[in-house]
Amino acid sequence: MGAGMTDETAGQTGGVDLTRPSAARVYDYYLGGAHNFAVDREMAERAIGLWPDLPLIMQQNRAFLRRAVRFCVDAGIRQFLDLGSGIPTVGNVHEVAQDAAPESRVVYVDNDPVAAAYSENILRGNDRAGVVQADLRRPDEVLASPGVRALLDLDEPVAVMMVAVLHFVPDSDDPAAIIAKYREVMAPGSYLVLSHASQDGQPDQADSHQDLYQRTATPMTMRSREQVTGLFDGFEVVEPGVVFFPEWRPVSPEDVDDHPERFTGLAAVGRKA
Repeated sequence: MGAGMTDETAGQTGGVDLTRPSAARVYDYYLGGAHNFAVDREMAERAIGLWPDLPLIMQQNRAFLRRAVRFCVDAGIRQFLDLGSGIPTVGNVHEVAQDAAPESRVVYVDNDPVAAAYSENILRGNDRAGVVQADLRRPDEVLASPGVRALLDLDEPVAVMMVAVLHFVPDSDDPAAIIAKYREVMAPGSYLVLSHASQDGQPDQADSHQDLYQRTATPMTMRSREQVTGLFDGFEVVEPGVVFFPEWRPVSPEDVDDHPERFTGLAAVGRKA
């Protein structure tokens, strides 16, 4: 795991609340990043103690993201809106997309000030990628932001990424309605890329993990395969459908674990006709 940031760094990012862990920074820690604080590392280590496979699950989620971005590029997509993006460390959307198609444009959106600040630093000098600090639950604000309007043309197809983020949106905020707001402005031929934590596969482990997150600023709502499938209303889900992370278009059959259900996250890509 990465060494992480010192608490003094918080003063450089707008006075971050160091009493509560951030989902974006905990995820960064799982991936071996260094953009996290002691409170995030403590939370992550507690979670790993309950569920030792967690770092592997997060790495599988990141591998799905990379495959999905490449799939979208191969389908002709050249612009990406990554909602709840966290910190775009190695292997994130702009690197994968621009490696395959250098003209690709990417906007990252996250409401965590540390994620936004470090994203700006990482993307400095890349005029085809930007970051917006905003809450994905407010689509009108996100879509009207100067950062989105400057880089993305929503009259053309776009890939909207909601990777490992909607499980932090409670039922009371109606994630399906949030997706619908984005879908309304997506041109035909656009794609929705989504992954989501689920109890499916390892319900006992998942429940304890969900309970742990209830005590943080970002409580988690895991959803079933049926519920995740329902989030694709208005999209045509591409093959192989809603599946466990390793099962979504693996590069080779050897990449699929003998027990893919141990990677309890669900992933899928849908196309707007």
